[in-house]
Amino acid sequence: MVEAIQGAGVVVTGAGGGIGAALARRFAAEGARIVVNDLDADKAEAVAGEIGGIAVPGDASAIVADARDALGGTVDVYCANAGVASGGSQAAGADVWALAWDVNVMAHVRAAQALLPDWLERGSGRFVSTVSAAGLLTMIGAAPYAVTKHGAYAFAEWLSLTYRHRGLKVHAICPQGVRTDMLAGTGSAGDLVLVPTAIEPEDVADALFKGIEEDRFLILPHPEVAGYYQARATDPDRWLTNMNHIQQKWEAAR
Repeated sequence: MVEAIQGAGVVVTGAGGGIGAALARRFAAEGARIVVNDLDADKAEAVAGEIGGIAVPGDASAIVADARDALGGTVDVYCANAGVASGGSQAAGADVWALAWDVNVMAHVRAAQALLPDWLERGSGRFVSTVSAAGLLTMIGAAPYAVTKHGAYAFAEWLSLTYRHRGLKVHAICPQGVRTDMLAGTGSAGDLVLVPTAIEPEDVADALFKGIEEDRFLILPHPEVAGYYQARATDPDRWLTNMNHIQQKWEAAR
């Protein structure tokens, strides 16, 4: 059991399935009190009923106040997990870009705006951002997703560097493929890049809790991502050339 989590009030967005449901189950198993959020009210209710949590369905951007009330006035941990896997190139429609930006970045910003005044006043709080390895690297065939996940990672990083001396703990989870409905929707690009090394949602939850125990910001459920990230930083042209080879392989297969 992770002592810091026992009895904590935890909110998990996008928790009707996939990574979010796995996080909610794990936090509950560690003795936390859980608010389960999802746009799909039936799914939120099902997971909440399973773990003895409280369902607060709706837009993840606007549920902090209701979640706080449901937890008796205090949110200790907020898992900004809801996301959209928007595919397409630079030519994707404005609505696709806007939705990806709103859900993958601005929902995190709005949650932080609602949570930070209380957290900073009391000197404690934990913000968990489900990003993606795409936020550290990139993803072929999915410009809106890759770009906005970079934004989500940048925001989590900024929160950590700005407020860690004031008691804020921030964790950025950056997995590659995870066996969820979102992975199933990535099509041939996901089949090529993500499916071969895909892990279970429970593996992501395990990685987060190990990171919490070790007080680490960056959570890598796929440890090999660290090497890819290092290669990208040290020799970006070589890294981009290698990624372009993957792009060409994908185009040829299509």
